[in-house]
Amino acid sequence: QREFTQKKTFTSWINSVLAKHTPPYIVSDLYTDIQQGHLLLDLLEVLSGQHLPREKGFNTFQCRSNIENALTFLKSRSLKLINIHVADIIEGKPSIVLGLIWTIIFHFHIEELARTLACTYNQPSPDCSSAVDSSPKASRSAKKSAKIKERWKMSATKALLLWAKEQCSLHGSVSVTDFKSSWRSGLAFLAIIQTLRPGLVDLEKAKARSNKENLKEAFRIAELELNIPRLLEPEDVDIVNPDEKSIMTYVAQFLQYSKNLPESEEDMQEKVREAMGWLAAQEKKLAKLLVETENETYYQKYKEMMSFMETFNQEKIPFLPVLSSKRGEAELSGGQQQMREEWDKVISQINEWKAKLDQMLPSPLDSVEAWLQEVERLQAEDLPDLQDPFKAMSVFREIIVIFKGLMDCFDSHLDTLQSFKNEDEKNMPLVLPEKLEEMKRRL
Repeated sequence: QREFTQKKTFTSWINSVLAKHTPPYIVSDLYTDIQQGHLLLDLLEVLSGQHLPREKGFNTFQCRSNIENALTFLKSRSLKLINIHVADIIEGKPSIVLGLIWTIIFHFHIEELARTLACTYNQPSPDCSSAVDSSPKASRSAKKSAKIKERWKMSATKALLLWAKEQCSLHGSVSVTDFKSSWRSGLAFLAIIQTLRPGLVDLEKAKARSNKENLKEAFRIAELELNIPRLLEPEDVDIVNPDEKSIMTYVAQFLQYSKNLPESEEDMQEKVREAMGWLAAQEKKLAKLLVETENETYYQKYKEMMSFMETFNQEKIPFLPVLSSKRGEAELSGGQQQMREEWDKVISQINEWKAKLDQMLPSPLDSVEAWLQEVERLQAEDLPDLQDPFKAMSVFREIIVIFKGLMDCFDSHLDTLQSFKNEDEKNMPLVLPEKLEEMKRRL
């Protein structure tokens, strides 16, 4: 029963995701369709927004290669694929296929949604350093990242459960304690719908109806009014021990819906005020740290910056939705414009701090860093949009000459980096290993 329910739920979820694929893809039999590898790659491309390498054919070698590419991509995101092997997926082994799809659902659907709730419910969340390019945390090992993600799995589940409890608590006697029997009566689903879209549900009438009637009504309203795909049927939930993973997958869609709801101006202003307070505190903290570390060694300064960035990246998570608002300048209120200016100011100060630290690197690493920055700047530069093709070619040639001149130093800088002895006369490290690894990776 559990395997049957998961297969049906996961297939429906995959189809709802692949409806966004070009061209759309429909899974008819999960265990069979997954064997070629194209389904996995299509799914991961839609979820990640990245283009993944693939073999276009369908022979055994090409199918194996596609599945390997999918698993390699998942591992690159520090996901643990325990006992999930290419051969088992090619054979379409139910337990392995369902385990793999659940790992994908949990990471790309549930974790990503629950991440925004983490700080609200005081749950630790993984680092979100990508929003600030200057973060030195990017050099942390994949092993540590995997441990953080493992701890976060429990937190993501708890955050989603707390969110569901919060929605249901507005309606008196509707209690949610787990992702199993708490949902059997259908009242929890109806209570969440009532919270998200008041007026669609009559909870008093629902309390007098059977479990199956309530579940049928909840799934119908969610599909028609909230555009939430129907992943479950009443008979999947109205049993003694419903499948936890299937219910979590479905409930997460309601959280997704709530994230897409337009906020009232009052709520937005409150979030802007909170973000402004946090940004002001970060600015003070940064200024204080610069003064306190003024006479410290380069090693200690860089270590303090890493510590600051680790905390900064964790604390900013609940503010990211308001900080990264897609509104244009003309649509922003005065408070939002001020907040955006403050955010830009703090990021500028962080980048300036990092730039100063890069200039303070002990010789000869300072020369390697300066060379790296020059090459990266040249690579990032857009070519001028010139109508005259001859002039464009002339400009392009000039850039190539500069680039070739810089690349003449590549070997010597590589030797410098590889032979650098990272200790002073007291046998103490001069530079944090993370910084050296970062420079090697960039080179």
